Amino acid sequence: MRIGELSRRTGVSVRSLRYYEEQGLLNPLRRSSGYREYREQDSETVRGIRILLAAGLNTATIAELLPCMINDDRGLTPGCSGLLPNLRRERERLNAAVAELLAARDTLDSIIEAEPLMETDDPLACAAAPTS
Repeated sequence: MRIGELSRRTGVSVRSLRYYEEQGLLNPLRRSSGYREYREQDSETVRGIRILLAAGLNTATIAELLPCMINDDRGLTPGCSGLLPNLRRERERLNAAVAELLAARDTLDSIIEAEPLMETDDPLACAAAPTS
């Protein structure tokens, strides 16, 4: 199938499919005309890529892990226990990012809860107010 058909089947843009190829995640065959020729299994590969992207993994990590993943009716499953340390490492990276976002939100909450120095809805009046 050609790239437009794979795009329609997977709901992924042609641009994204080309990017996945650049990143080594997809390896379509090339016709003598230069057109990409995708196989049926490429639809499943794209679904796996989308699942791992949604899980917060970057394309370099996906390139490492995807060949060892099994895509069944329940979703992706590690093909062997050797993948678990990598998946746990990615989970810890996400946990750290979540902690940073929560700290940023707490800081913003404290700013929002502070008592405004002026009672006005006009941002220009606030900009003209003296600062300490």
